[in-house]
Amino acid sequence: MRNIIFPLLLGIAGCAVLISLGTWQVQRLAWKEGILAEINARLAMEPAPLSFDMTEEDDEYRRVALQGTPTGEELHVLTSGTAAGTGYRVISKVTLNTGEYILLDQGLLPLDAKDAPPQTDPIQVTGTILWPDDKHGSTPEPDLPKNIWFARNVPDMAAHLDTQPFMVIASEVTPPDPRLIPLPVRTANIKNDHLEYAITWFLLAAVWAIMSLYLMIRTRKEA
Repeated sequence: MRNIIFPLLLGIAGCAVLISLGTWQVQRLAWKEGILAEINARLAMEPAPLSFDMTEEDDEYRRVALQGTPTGEELHVLTSGTAAGTGYRVISKVTLNTGEYILLDQGLLPLDAKDAPPQTDPIQVTGTILWPDDKHGSTPEPDLPKNIWFARNVPDMAAHLDTQPFMVIASEVTPPDPRLIPLPVRTANIKNDHLEYAITWFLLAAVWAIMSLYLMIRTRKEA
């Protein structure tokens, strides 16, 4: 009996840790689904006029409508893994009819079209207000001579283009810029892998239990 105490304790401890990790991922799944439901509710609302009183905490993912004119100044964010493939997200400086400047993510520019001239006609935009991609220490600094950025960092981009610190992700632009493929905000693009992680931890717990049982049986036979 003493010979199987250690593998028994090892099996119980390992299963407890793995099951707790799986349970934590189930809790995270419920939390993430709540967030996605709230985002979907905001994306389903009628577009509101853009207001500079909007805040990240209260208004992120809020649909807005605006009219303005691109100045021709734009930043290119190297992007991959989008529905339209790899290219540059075009962040344009847009003059609103009220005179303020904002950042507008107009969509994906193919890699081979980087030097194509921008469209500067007045536009009507329906989009989503967003504060995406806060700057992290691992994000490279932008290559300013080549106009290549690696994250949509609103404060840095707003300072660089001298705009209000607001970014709108375009869903529809009229008239459309022929260079660009819109990349509207959708919750399908937000990662939610917690179910897969939970299943993985629970399967590992089952494997650990089977291995522990096998070790106990083998230890008992050898005793």
